[in-house]
Amino acid sequence: MFLAHGYESTTVDQIAAAAGMSKRTFFRYLASKENLVIGKYDFLGDRMAEVLAQRPDDEPVWLSLRRVFDLTVAYVQNEQERIRSDAMERIMQSTPALNAGYLDKLSRMQALLVDGVRQRLGPREADGTGPDPRPAAIVGAAFACLLAARTTWLASDQARPFAELLDESMAALSLG
Repeated sequence: MFLAHGYESTTVDQIAAAAGMSKRTFFRYLASKENLVIGKYDFLGDRMAEVLAQRPDDEPVWLSLRRVFDLTVAYVQNEQERIRSDAMERIMQSTPALNAGYLDKLSRMQALLVDGVRQRLGPREADGTGPDPRPAAIVGAAFACLLAARTTWLASDQARPFAELLDESMAALSLG
């Protein structure tokens, strides 16, 4: 419905009717129409944190984050979902409220991974300088690579696999 009529023009009443449920039932499962589009990022963030926790302790953090992003690669490159997924991505980027919600979800996802990276890096030397900025910087850089690859992939003819663009983006930052 969002693809056919636009996000702003599609109402919760229309969505509920198309799904064969009442508006009340819709709100029992979803807090808002926005969550229908971006709610998946809560689940994805939790899964990313789980995958990071399962990576080998002796694996370099940057490589672990790349492997975590395989969850996104599988989703982006799913041939059956590609057309709908790409269209929804464009709707999300072009709708200010959705884009703001998406950025908030990305921030939450990053926070979940920062904790995991902090644990993997271990405590910083006790030098009295305060909190360690490295985990947030590393995760922020990794997400910047993920977003750069996704933006490039959407803007291109998608001739190159998304995973290849992600690898190239992450290789551009030699974090070891």
